Amino acid sequence: MAAAAQPPQQVLAVDTARSHFGFEIRTRLGQRIEGVFPRFEGRVDVLPDGRHQVHLRMFSRYVEIPGKARYTGWMRGEEFFDADRYPVVEFDSLPYWPELVNKGGGIEGRLILRGVSHPEVLKVEPAACPRAGYDCDVVSRGTVQRGRYGMDSWQLALSDRVTFVLRARLTEAAKP
Repeated sequence: MAAAAQPPQQVLAVDTARSHFGFEIRTRLGQRIEGVFPRFEGRVDVLPDGRHQVHLRMFSRYVEIPGKARYTGWMRGEEFFDADRYPVVEFDSLPYWPELVNKGGGIEGRLILRGVSHPEVLKVEPAACPRAGYDCDVVSRGTVQRGRYGMDSWQLALSDRVTFVLRARLTEAAKP
């Protein structure tokens, strides 16, 4: 039996005013469709051993394809995010060493999308400044196969790959 997880020593909140969470999908003709999650929340727990663990929640009920009301309706609908039944997309990482944010690399974790859970990897780009998350964005991408999450409609029109694009800034929150 695994030992109970210790509470974090510090919590860093994702700054929702300065961060951007979105996604990209390509049509079979090569057109890129870009969407955004205007509502999201996230935090980074600083664990007692110094490792970090990220927790993200994106609210699919508010997902938008800017300037394209019909596409927005499709993305929120039953055949894609199914926002009425599954209003939240979640990613919880495994613990990782904070140096990874500076040098770049993969953060492993579990994505829950449409009630289906699979291990996935967020690929973090090398930092563009010494204090990534504060003085510059932490930029990461995670590409998933939508068919694994029951999003298998429109196979003739859309690629099976959806890439989540996260540009995050942090604010320091109070200790728990």
